[in-house]
Order: sequence, then structure tokens, then C-alpha cells
Amino acid sequence: MVPPLPPRDPGEPAWLRYAAPARETEGKPMIAVVIDDMGVDHRRSIKALTLPGPMTMAFLPYARDLGHMTRAARAVGHELLLHMPMQPLSAAENPGPDAIMTDLDPVELRRRVDGMLDSFSGYVGVNNHMGSKFTQDAAGMRIVLEDIDARGLLFLDSRTIGNTVGPSIARSLGMPFAERDVFLDNDTSTGNVRAKLAEEEAVARRQGHAIA
Repeated sequence: MVPPLPPRDPGEPAWLRYAAPARETEGKPMIAVVIDDMGVDHRRSIKALTLPGPMTMAFLPYARDLGHMTRAARAVGHELLLHMPMQPLSAAENPGPDAIMTDLDPVELRRRVDGMLDSFSGYVGVNNHMGSKFTQDAAGMRIVLEDIDARGLLFLDSRTIGNTVGPSIARSLGMPFAERDVFLDNDTSTGNVRAKLAEEEAVARRQGHAIA
């Protein structure tokens, strides 16, 4: 039987109100695993919901049947992010419809951001899908992060490029943010994923926490 979600204070910001309860670690290192690109491949997304957790599931805003899948993920105790598509460095890569691009004027940029933020509910924050070009754009990132912060959400920088301005702008806004430490499956071979999991454990031991 699925345990009910704990009651939350409606006055809390969304990043706290919808957070999955964390166990007391008694000073031991903590690891968070984020499953990106949820929702588009419906069969695999439903299968991912059966993984033990809680994990954090990042759903693309243009996925079909989004309301049903995100409610199902929350019902079994997973935490949700909105996986916001942003412009990559390569024009050959397609981040998806209504992606956030550096050449958008502020009105259109906010329209796209607000449309994605309204695509489903019950999530704690936003992380970027692709975005190696957009996350270097300070003016655009400030608009995006101001909208995210205004809704009481956090920002998780996927760090698809080293010189992202996301963390520095989030810090200047005083909003909650985090940064990805390890990519688990750039290479999906079993040996590589095991090595990356070991790397994540090492990072967690060194700094007390790690996000993969």
C-alpha cells in the first residue's frame, strides 16, 4: 500500500512544501539521484516510477499525459522537478518545443517560462534540459531565475557546461539552488555506470552530499 503524503504547511515555499521527506542521516553523507527526461518515453517513464526511492524525477513540460504521470510519481513518494528545455551549444541538437533561447525578447522569454512552469504542479523546482548555451547568458538566466524564485521554487543547475552563470545569479537573488556533481550515464554501459556511482559516493564522502 502506498503511504499517504505527509501534510504540509500551505504557507511554505513550494520547494519545501513538495519536498520528499528525507531520513535523518546522523551526520553521514547524503546522495540525491535525479532521473532526467521523464515523460517523453512513456513506457520507460512508468517503469522508472517503480524504482525504490524517494528519487527526484525531472519531467519535460511537453510530455504527454503529464498530469497523470506526475501525480503517480508523487503518490509513490518521489520528488518532482520541471526539466526546462534550454538552448544547447550545437544547433544540431533539438531541446524540444518552446525551448528557452538566447535570442528571445524578454516578453517571449517570460511567456515560454511561465507556460512551462504552469505545465504541471507539485514540483520543488527546475533543472535545465540541455542549456549549454543559454545557461551562459546572464541576462536571460536572470529573467528565468527571477520567475522561478517568484514561485517559491529552487533551481538545480545540471551543469551541462562549466561556465554556467546559474549558481552565481541564484546566489545573488538569495534563492535556493544546487548543482549537479556527477552525470551517471553519459556512457550507459554497466561498468561505466558503476564507476560513476562510485565517483558519486566519493564526492559525497568528501563534501557531505552529492547530486547525480
